[in-house]
Amino acid sequence: MFDDVVDFIKKKYKSNGFIPLHEPRFIGNEKKYLNECIDSSYVSSIGSFVNKFEEKITQYTGSNYAVALTNGTSALHIALIVSNVTKNDEVITQPITFIATCNAINYCGAKPIFVDVDKDTLGMSPEALQKFLEKNTSIQNHQCINNKTRRVIKACLPMHTFGHPCRIDKIKDICNRYNINLIEDAAESLGSLFKEQHTGTFGNIGVLSFNGNKIITSGGGGCILTNDEVVAKKVRHLSTTAKLTHKWDFFHDMTGYNYRMPNLNAALLVAQLENLDSFVIQKRKLALEYSIFFDETNLSFIKEPVNCKSNYWLNSIIIESKEERDLFLNETNIKKIMTRPIWTLMNKLPMFEDSQCGDLSNSKWLEQRVVNIPSSVII
Repeated sequence: MFDDVVDFIKKKYKSNGFIPLHEPRFIGNEKKYLNECIDSSYVSSIGSFVNKFEEKITQYTGSNYAVALTNGTSALHIALIVSNVTKNDEVITQPITFIATCNAINYCGAKPIFVDVDKDTLGMSPEALQKFLEKNTSIQNHQCINNKTRRVIKACLPMHTFGHPCRIDKIKDICNRYNINLIEDAAESLGSLFKEQHTGTFGNIGVLSFNGNKIITSGGGGCILTNDEVVAKKVRHLSTTAKLTHKWDFFHDMTGYNYRMPNLNAALLVAQLENLDSFVIQKRKLALEYSIFFDETNLSFIKEPVNCKSNYWLNSIIIESKEERDLFLNETNIKKIMTRPIWTLMNKLPMFEDSQCGDLSNSKWLEQRVVNIPSSVII
């Protein structure tokens, strides 16, 4: 039934074997820099490549400061902590996201609230956010209070889904009006721009991920972006077990976390960054070819939103119904082409099923229809 799609993907990747959803590409100085790192003996969180990576990622994104961490989840956790999210506070996020977003909220003992996404961006809808806040909250002592739970809504955590920027400028304006900290989950959107500004640099804090399936990778790895020097220093301190600097003494002034990125991982990332522009170009070229192909079918290819430049981390299509979607998933995977549905909505998971939600009509519609297709960089 979907033979034309299968044939097109196999021809693009010049393969009759297994085609993964997204695999890394190591085509530059990765081995060279790893050897330099090993030869230096500085393989843990102290080393020149960690500093070099942080410097290069600030140059690339336009952020004033960057702190390299072990993974995207730890970066989300620290971002919430330095935003003063504590037990029984609330964080507004979207139901279409990877579990890490909500896990980090749980780590803090906070409660997620789910508002809907826009169909064209797959990311948080500013209109849905505004409606929820107008209906359910009030400002008291410069804090946003949930009138139903009487809890403080401390943060808003939208995600740039599959690398497509959401309407982050409008979300930022709303958060400012309601005294809510804005944290951007930009884990999937390195290389993506909204109105010519890099994602992850609109909020108080932005979070990146360098997991093995991301556009550049260090196997694991994450990063916090911020323009606030005080925030950057606090993140750096907390992520290195909150140890005070001293020639020999071990003194920790608060509960800290062992979240700092090792130098080995940073060495990989420095090499990967050297090819990031090329990766973005190749991924956008693939997306254009997918778009032209799917325009001739009854399947809809998800294109970058207006005013955006997407990295097209994962290419996605919309299928007419859940039944058709499941047929597509079954047929492509049988034929060794890795395809995946969008995530189960977070509010359906047992940990979050009692969470407060707005109207999630778009999220429910997308959950039944969106499929990711192979998106690896073609060299």
